[in-house]
Amino acid sequence: MESTLSRITRSSLADQTTELLQALIQNRCVNDGTPDSGHEIRTVRTLQEFFEGSGLDGVVVEPHPGRASLIIRIPGTDPAAPSLALVGHTDVVPVEASGWERDPFAGEIVDGVLWGRGAIDMLNLTAAYAVVTRAIARGAEGVAPFRPRGDLIFAAVADEESGSTFGVEWLTDNRLDLIDADYVLTESGGAPAGNQPGIGVMIGEKGVAGRTLRVKGTPGHGSAPWGSRNAGVIAAEAVRRLSRFQTPTVISPQWRRYVAGLDLDEVVSGQLVDPHQIFEALPKIGKLGNFAHASTHTTISPNVIRAGEKLNVIPGEATVDLDIRVLPGVTSDDVDGYLREALGDLMSDITFEGDIFGPSSISSTETPLFDVLGRAVRRAYPGADLLPMLAAGGTDGRFYRRRGVPAYGFGVLSERWDYGTFRQLFHGHNERVDLESIGLTVNALDYVVREFLGEGLGLRRD
Repeated sequence: MESTLSRITRSSLADQTTELLQALIQNRCVNDGTPDSGHEIRTVRTLQEFFEGSGLDGVVVEPHPGRASLIIRIPGTDPAAPSLALVGHTDVVPVEASGWERDPFAGEIVDGVLWGRGAIDMLNLTAAYAVVTRAIARGAEGVAPFRPRGDLIFAAVADEESGSTFGVEWLTDNRLDLIDADYVLTESGGAPAGNQPGIGVMIGEKGVAGRTLRVKGTPGHGSAPWGSRNAGVIAAEAVRRLSRFQTPTVISPQWRRYVAGLDLDEVVSGQLVDPHQIFEALPKIGKLGNFAHASTHTTISPNVIRAGEKLNVIPGEATVDLDIRVLPGVTSDDVDGYLREALGDLMSDITFEGDIFGPSSISSTETPLFDVLGRAVRRAYPGADLLPMLAAGGTDGRFYRRRGVPAYGFGVLSERWDYGTFRQLFHGHNERVDLESIGLTVNALDYVVREFLGEGLGLRRD
């Protein structure tokens, strides 16, 4: 009997991507943050089968058992021409199955919508990258094979959801030759905004700082709490203060450009770009409120709190783990300064641990690739503009940007999407993507690769 993967290699780009995405979701490459999770080798094997017969030989790296990545390079005809890497991760975050309306790992299609963990983060793009890479090498229904001038790199990488220790970070440190490129496309773009519409493109991302607050109290018997120095109570007050503390508001040029494309009420638009009024606007823009706040502020989120070991013992120690995402220009010293300011007199009982810091990274929009992305978007949405955005979370693009390589989060989603809905489904219940968006994205990517690596020759039949 003919296998599914054999069949889909002869169908349209959209159909190929849809069916490959289903297979990737069903692989359950769940990364819970521990070294032995992920099992991305499953998806590497799926992709190896998908590429059989294409004439492409990939390289598999496996820094830890099961934590595998697959890299394929199509050499260009001109060594001086710029290269392009399509970088997609293959791991997904865990699910709380009870919160889902459908099986998160079945890859079901219902009423034109494909459900499953990874459907938008980012197995949809990883599948599309694979389909486009194969079509470049071999062709597909309605698509001719194509020899690029510059190298095309397809990288299906492990461990993005837990910092990329076994993925792009490892490759950067140990096998940069495999993934190095002059330009990069990766995740988190594509949501329409406004009535024109504008299409969001991630040109960068916030940096990250990891801190743990270690709180000191005095242990005692739980039967006599009055007057005690309960470390849990002190930690709770620290969390309260941090949750109310506001870091400086920064209105960047890309934020102004994004707001201008949202087609909002004039008063609300004005408030969103005024550091003194932005908090009045946040409740008025629905699901976009938290993104607007994250785009204009360094954020401090107390996410893990630990205190006490026994019911009848007043805890003498507590810890609070902080997820801190920093705007461009914010330093590690700035972060510690914010914490001291927020905690005030509690600092006599608190020390900081951890010095993890990765700065924000941004790519220029004045590049040939960005111009091609704009043309690709306007094929789907005539008259649309690209809206540069700063991702609140992290992507593998940061490893390239830190070396001066432009990296963009790009896709093209259907008009049923807005960025608030798109962002809400990342790591959330009921993650899903509509089939129209899958088709728009893979066809846009095919166009981008052929235009950018072929000097605008546009060999695809329309």
